[in-house]
Amino acid sequence: MAREFKLDNKILSKEDGPSFEVFNEEGQSPFLLICEHASNQVPESLNDLGLNEEQQSSHVAWDIGAKKLALALSSKLDAVLIAARYSRLVYDCNRPPEASDAMPYETELCKVPGNKNLSLEERSARTSGIYQPFHQKINDEISNRNDTALVTVHSFTPVFYGKKREICFGLICGDDDRITSEMLRLCNDINFECGKNMPYGPSDGVLHTVLKHGEANQNPYVMIEVRNDLLATDESINQINDILVPRLITSLNTIKNSNSIERK
Repeated sequence: MAREFKLDNKILSKEDGPSFEVFNEEGQSPFLLICEHASNQVPESLNDLGLNEEQQSSHVAWDIGAKKLALALSSKLDAVLIAARYSRLVYDCNRPPEASDAMPYETELCKVPGNKNLSLEERSARTSGIYQPFHQKINDEISNRNDTALVTVHSFTPVFYGKKREICFGLICGDDDRITSEMLRLCNDINFECGKNMPYGPSDGVLHTVLKHGEANQNPYVMIEVRNDLLATDESINQINDILVPRLITSLNTIKNSNSIERK
């Protein structure tokens, strides 16, 4: 039996390691990058959740290409990146503990045997072992900064429940649409189709992280969703990176300048 990573953690062993990893810790950018669905890894104690290799590699287990894009953004922006180390099927760190899809049994492609009829104790162990340390790290990072703009990085599948998605990338937000609106304005001249709150929006329950750490703290934010076939190669990732980086920087500078004018 695997040794426990923490006394209150029945999920992760010392061999598994923590629920998150941090890249470019000394980054000086005001942008803080988050990738909640960066990995398809499953802790040893959960026996692959009863899934086969194909299922674990599919988009239901993680956001394919999202971590690579987030790392590229981190490098070009000189921004800190906090990425989850375990599959969203273990715990979806972009969902609150009470959400039914925080530890989903039904997915688009398959059922997840290891998530069937989870007890309160099993759900609590995953919450304390995966979700809470991940979000505490985000809290700690924000509290140590003077200035934060939150960017969460995701990918989506080109076909979902048999329906083809034509959009290339989406910028998703709640009430605070400052970065989203500015970026969309700056994307008018690109050859990629993009849109606001597409292919997901607030009603889909996808804004947990940005609302918890962005809107709640009055930090500007944007959730970026890129179709995963556009993240299949290093070249295509660099192409998307080259689109996003200058528009993120310009959008944030516009917001700061507007705030400065309003204070005068």
